[in-house]
Amino acid sequence: MVRKRFSGLGGKIYLVIVFAFLYGPIATLIALSFNESKFRGKWGGFSLKWYESLFSSPDIMDALWTTLWLAFASAAIATLIGTAAAFVLNRMKRLPHLILMTVTNIPMLNADIVTGISLMLLFIALNYKLGFSSVLFAHITFNLPYVVLSVLPKLRRMNMSVYEAALDLGASKQYAFFKVIFPDILPGILTGFLLSFTMSLDDFVITHFTKGVGVDTLSTKIYAEVRKGIKPEIYALSTIMFITVFVILILVNRKKSEKKTLQ
Repeated sequence: MVRKRFSGLGGKIYLVIVFAFLYGPIATLIALSFNESKFRGKWGGFSLKWYESLFSSPDIMDALWTTLWLAFASAAIATLIGTAAAFVLNRMKRLPHLILMTVTNIPMLNADIVTGISLMLLFIALNYKLGFSSVLFAHITFNLPYVVLSVLPKLRRMNMSVYEAALDLGASKQYAFFKVIFPDILPGILTGFLLSFTMSLDDFVITHFTKGVGVDTLSTKIYAEVRKGIKPEIYALSTIMFITVFVILILVNRKKSEKKTLQ
């Protein structure tokens, strides 16, 4: 009954409405990035001047590189620590495992504003100067659960008898780990890294409370610009980021379809 209701012309109209709500604002943003006029309500003709102004703006470019470096560094460190933590959790008994998993889930279920204020108060209590390093520690903290919860299921489904067989055949622990265990958990590690990178790239609240003077990411920079009016250069930057993600998704999906065809 549901299939019949959403099939045919009605289903197509419904999909058009859904995609219009999803991508209409993005299409508007892309159009404004090519608008010659600085005013959103007036079309002044096609122009690339906002892209030229973007790459010549030191404030925006500094915020962009800070955001990318922060996201990569926090994701990489959280992936290393979270993977090690997943190995420890996988070998624990039921009760301690349950308790620690509950604690691990708290940063994911907790409101960002609570986490941000808590970390800020912790840094102040420790007389730690707020700056790039404080934001990095904060991002590592809320990224860890995503890595643990991505790697742990892979460890549970892994057949440890293969690892033990490799040891019995004379392989060292390091060699057996990188040849047997690591390939099995690699998809979970990559998933955790990409989730951490995305969450760090997108975060505003925790960054806002833990950053110091002179440290700006794209989210905090845009928030500061809203008071004065968003510059058209931000439209250009958002367009570049959207197109980059779109192209990456196309390439990944194409690679997956090629693998399925070969199989």
